[in-house]
Amino acid sequence: MKTILNYMNGELTPPAGGRYLDNEDPSTGKVYSRCPDSGAEDIERAVAAAEAAFPAWSNTSAEMRGRVMSRIADLIEANLDPLAEAECIDNGKPITLARKVDIPRAAANFRFFAGAIQHAASEAHMTDGLALNYTQRRPRGVAGLISPWNLPLYLLTWKVAPAIATGNTAVAKPSEVTPMTAFLLSQLCTEAGLPPGVLNVVHGRGPAAGAALVAHPRVPTISFTGGTVTGAAIASTCAPMFKRLSLELGGKNPNVIFADADLDQAVATSMRSSFANQGQICLCGSRILVERPAFEPFVARLVEGASKLSAGDPLDPATEHGALVSRPHMEKVLACIEVARREGGEILCGGRRVQPPGQRCAGGYFIAPTVITGLGPSCRTNQEEIFGPVVTVAPFDDEQEAVASANETRYGLSATVWTRDLARAHRVAGAIQSGTVWVNCWLLRDLRVPFGGMKHSGLGREGGEDSMRFFTEPKNVCIGMR
Repeated sequence: MKTILNYMNGELTPPAGGRYLDNEDPSTGKVYSRCPDSGAEDIERAVAAAEAAFPAWSNTSAEMRGRVMSRIADLIEANLDPLAEAECIDNGKPITLARKVDIPRAAANFRFFAGAIQHAASEAHMTDGLALNYTQRRPRGVAGLISPWNLPLYLLTWKVAPAIATGNTAVAKPSEVTPMTAFLLSQLCTEAGLPPGVLNVVHGRGPAAGAALVAHPRVPTISFTGGTVTGAAIASTCAPMFKRLSLELGGKNPNVIFADADLDQAVATSMRSSFANQGQICLCGSRILVERPAFEPFVARLVEGASKLSAGDPLDPATEHGALVSRPHMEKVLACIEVARREGGEILCGGRRVQPPGQRCAGGYFIAPTVITGLGPSCRTNQEEIFGPVVTVAPFDDEQEAVASANETRYGLSATVWTRDLARAHRVAGAIQSGTVWVNCWLLRDLRVPFGGMKHSGLGREGGEDSMRFFTEPKNVCIGMR
C-alpha cells in the first residue's frame, strides 16, 4: 500500500491530524494507496512556508526562475512512463492518452512559462513632456491553486507554472481523488532544485483543506478549476476578502455540424471530442447539433464508431476507452442516462455499465459510450453537465436555429463548428457564446492565447500573458520631468 504525503517547505510531510483517505484504482475498484486527509492546520503550515520563501523567490531573476522550471520540465519528460502509469491508475484513463497528451503537456506548461517570463514587457507612457509613467508588475504573494481530477497533472501544472514563473510562491490543493501525480511532482521539484517553500502541495478534501485555503487571510490569489456549484461557493468567500480570483468551471459544449462539412473529418473528430478521457474533459462536445440533410448519415456513423469503442484495461496500450474516475461518479452518470430515458430520449448505443475482458478490471467503473437522440435543447439532459461518455444528437434546419440551440444553456466554455463556408464559420463562431470556438478542429491549444468561459463557465482567463498578468499586480510609477 503506497502512502502519499504532503509537500511543505521542500519536505514530504504527513498530515497534522494523522488521517488518511483511501485512494482507489477506478479500473479495478480496489484501494491501492492512502492520501492525506489534511485540514486547516496543514494549510496554515503550507502558507507559512510559502510566505517565508516569497521574499527570496520574488527577487530571484527571471532567468534563474526559468532555469529551475526548465529542469522540472526535463524531469517530467524523463519520468514520462511512471507519471503516465500513476495517472492511469489514479484516473482510469488509457495509458496511451496519458503518455501522448497529459504528461507531455504538463512538461510543456513549465517550459512555456520558463521562457515567457524572460520576454515579459512593461508599458511606458510619455505625458506631454511633463512626466514619464511606467508600469511595474510585481508578484502578488502566496497563490492558492485548486485543481481537478480529470486532467490531474496537466491542469495542476498549468496553474503552478505561471504562478511561480512570475515570482509568486504557491500552495496547491490537487483533487483527493487523483493525488498521485501531484505527489510525484513534489519529488521532481526537489530534484530540480526548486527552493523549499516555493511550491507546497496539501492533499485533502475540498470542504476541509480546500475551504481553508480559499478562506486563508494571507492568500490573496485563488485559481480554481472544477464544478460550477463549488466555484460559486468559492466566489462568495473570496469577494468580501477582495481576493484575485480565477474560476474555470463547467461546460455543456455544442458541436455544430453543417451539411457542407467534411463528414469524414467531422465524425472522426467528434468521436474524440465526445468520448476522449471517457467524456471527462470540460471541453468535450456533449451536445451535437447536425444540419438536417447530414443528420442521418452522421448519426449512423457516430453510433457505428461508438459501438466499436469498447472498454479495456487502462494499462493496456491498445485501450481507447477506460474507466470513470470513481464509483460515485459512475453512479451519477448512470443516473443522468436514466433521466434522459424518462425525458423520452432514444439510446442508440451504450447507456449501461460494462466490464472489459479479463479479471483485473472485473470491479472497475466502466460505462459504454452512449449516444442519445430525440431530446430538445431545454431538457435536463441538454442543460446539465454530465461529464461522462454521453452525448446527445439533434437536427437543426438553418444557421439561426443552430446558434439559438447552441446558446440555450447557462454554460459558455467552448464550442466546435464544422463547415466549408468561410463566411458562415466567422458568423457562427462570433455568435456562439463560448470562450473558445474551434472551427473544423477540436482541442488545438496554443499556450499564448486566453482560455476561459462565459456565463456560468467561469471568470478570468488562463494562458500566456493572461496567466502572468493574473498572478501579478500592476503599479504605476510617474516621474515628473519639469
